[in-house]
Amino acid sequence: VSLHKPEIKLESLKEDIKDFLKTSGWEKKLQNAVYSELNVFPSPCHPAAPPEHVKEPLAYMRKAQGSWEKRILKSLNSMCAELNIPLAQKRPVNEQKELLNKWNEMGTDEPDLSLFRPVYAPKDFLEVLMNLRNPNYENGEQPSFRNHLGLIQVPLKVKDIPELKEDFSELGLNIGQLGIDDSAQVPPEFFENEHVRIGQKVLAEQDSAAAQQYVRQGCPTALRADLWALILNISNQPEDILYYEQLKSNVIQHDLLVDSLIYKDVKLTASNDDYYFVFEDYLYQVLLCFSRDTSVLEHFTYSSATPPKSYIRGKLGMEEYAVFYPPNVNYNSFILSVAPLCFLYHEPSKLYQIFREMYVRFFFRLHSISSHPSGIVSLCLLFETLLQTHLPQLFYHLREIGAQPLRISFKWMVRAFSGYLATDQLLLLWDRILGYNSLEILAVLAAAVFAFRAVNLMEVTSLAAAEAVLADLSTLKVMPLLQIFLFATVT
Repeated sequence: VSLHKPEIKLESLKEDIKDFLKTSGWEKKLQNAVYSELNVFPSPCHPAAPPEHVKEPLAYMRKAQGSWEKRILKSLNSMCAELNIPLAQKRPVNEQKELLNKWNEMGTDEPDLSLFRPVYAPKDFLEVLMNLRNPNYENGEQPSFRNHLGLIQVPLKVKDIPELKEDFSELGLNIGQLGIDDSAQVPPEFFENEHVRIGQKVLAEQDSAAAQQYVRQGCPTALRADLWALILNISNQPEDILYYEQLKSNVIQHDLLVDSLIYKDVKLTASNDDYYFVFEDYLYQVLLCFSRDTSVLEHFTYSSATPPKSYIRGKLGMEEYAVFYPPNVNYNSFILSVAPLCFLYHEPSKLYQIFREMYVRFFFRLHSISSHPSGIVSLCLLFETLLQTHLPQLFYHLREIGAQPLRISFKWMVRAFSGYLATDQLLLLWDRILGYNSLEILAVLAAAVFAFRAVNLMEVTSLAAAEAVLADLSTLKVMPLLQIFLFATVT
C-alpha cells in the first residue's frame, strides 16, 4: 500500500523501504527472525556434501542412531501386538465429547495403564552410548584417547577448562550474577536493581540478540518469561493460537498409542513431584498436542535422528502409504522438559510454543546419538574428561569400586537437571543454556556437583553408597558451583 503513495519515487525506493521498515517496527522483527534461524540451523556444509552429512558427519554415529531408532520402534510395535491396540484410531463421537469437556482437568482420570511400559529407560540409552566405537580407530597401544578411562569410548573433541572459561567468561568471579548471594565486589541488591533496569531496557528494544547476551548473567524472575520468549522469537500471534487449537482438535478426534505412554509418564513423574503436580493438566495438553505437531518434523533436517514411519494397515512397505508416527516423541522424560516452563507461562498456546522451540533448539539433542558439541555423547565425554583431568583421585576411586561417575550423572544431563534441582536453581541454569545457545553447561555442572561432594565420595565403597551421597540435589546453588569449578579450579 505504501508503495502506491505519490511521494514514493522509484530512484529512492530502496531508502524509502528501509525507512518504512524502521518506522513500522518490521526491521526488528526481521532481525530477530534471522537471528533465530542462525541460532538453530547448522553452519553451511561443503556444497558437495550429501544431505545425511548435514544431519551428522560421522557415518558410525548415523548408523548407531539408526539402530537405536529401530529398537525403539520394535519396542513400540511389540507393545501394540501384545495389547492388541492400534498405533492410531479415530475416537468414537461420545469419547470425543467427553475429552473436550474434561480438557482442563484430565488429571482427574485414573485409567488402568499397568500394561503399558516405558519404551526405554535412561540406563538403556546409556548402554547404547557406552558401546559406541569408531571403526576407523585402531585400538593400538599408543598413548592418546585410550587414556580416557570413562564409559564413553569415542574420540570426539571436547573443551578443556581454559576453553570453557573463555566460552563462559560472563560467569567469571568478578562479574555480577543473579543466583549469587554474596558477591564481595558489589552489594547484591545494587547489582539486582541495575540488572533489572537493563533487562527492562532490553525488553523495550525487542532485540533477540541483546536478550540472549543479557540472560548470561541470569534473568530477574519478573522478566524471565518475556525475555525467554524474545530469545526464542515467540510472540503468540492469533495464527499461533489458531494452530494450537487445530492441534487440540486433532487430539480430540484421534487416539494414539503414545497418548497412553504420555499419560503414564505424567502420572509416574509429575503427579508425585512436590513442585510439578499442580501442572498435571497443562502437561497433558502440551504433550498430547506436541505428539501431533508435524511442524516439528522440520528439526530433522539438522538432527541426526529420522522421524519414525508407520504404514497404513495392509500397506506395509508401500512408501505412498507411509505416515510419520508420531512426528516427534522420544517416549522418556518429556514431562520434565515441559514442567519447569509451567512456572513461567500460564496460557496453554504460549506454553506450547515455548516448549516446542526449546525442544527443537536444545532438548532433542539429549535423546539422539550425534557428534554435535551439545549432543548427549559429547556431554557425557566432556563430563568424564573434566572429572578425570581435574579430580583424578576421585575418578579412579569411583571407577575402582564399580561406581563409574557417568552412571550417576547421566540421568541429570539427559533431563537437563529437571526434577533434580530446586525450580529457582533450574531456571537459573536454563537461563544460561539459552544465553550461550549450548547444553555444554550441563556437563560442567554435573562435574561441579561431584567436585562439591568429593570428600564424601572418597569414602564410599559401592555404587549404591555413591548414589546415596548424590541422591538429593535440591539444596544445591547452581551458580556458585559453576563459578568455583570453572574459575577457582587450578588448571
